[in-house]
Amino acid sequence: MPHATDATAAKVSENEIAKRVLDAAFKVHTALGPGLLESVYEVILAHELRKTGLTAARQQPIAITYDGLKFDEGFRADLLVDNLVIVELKSVQALNSVHAKQVLTQLRLANRRLGLLINFGEEHLKNGIKRIVNGLPDAVDEVSF
Repeated sequence: MPHATDATAAKVSENEIAKRVLDAAFKVHTALGPGLLESVYEVILAHELRKTGLTAARQQPIAITYDGLKFDEGFRADLLVDNLVIVELKSVQALNSVHAKQVLTQLRLANRRLGLLINFGEEHLKNGIKRIVNGLPDAVDEVSF
């Protein structure tokens, strides 16, 4: 995946990207409601993000290094937005702690700082959002509105 241009990276911070992702996620959830497959939310959310001028790579392979070897496909990020923010999508009844740990591990392996965990399975989307920051002692924050 090509990196975001220097001009784009300079103009759009990780926090601004996260804000745009959440705005788009609310728009998608309002239009479609809960209960669809994750892949449906993924393709439509990526479309909404591209409309705002962000790049949104779906199922982006992220290489990892282990035991001195580079593995080109360590994992796939549901969405990698502007090559900065990892977005993990779920469509489940409720998130559990392993979901947040999954995103934190992805951030560490990908050397990224900010991730969003979004559960489209919630009746009220605000109850299914977690902001995860790599490098903080308490890495998972509840998003408040």
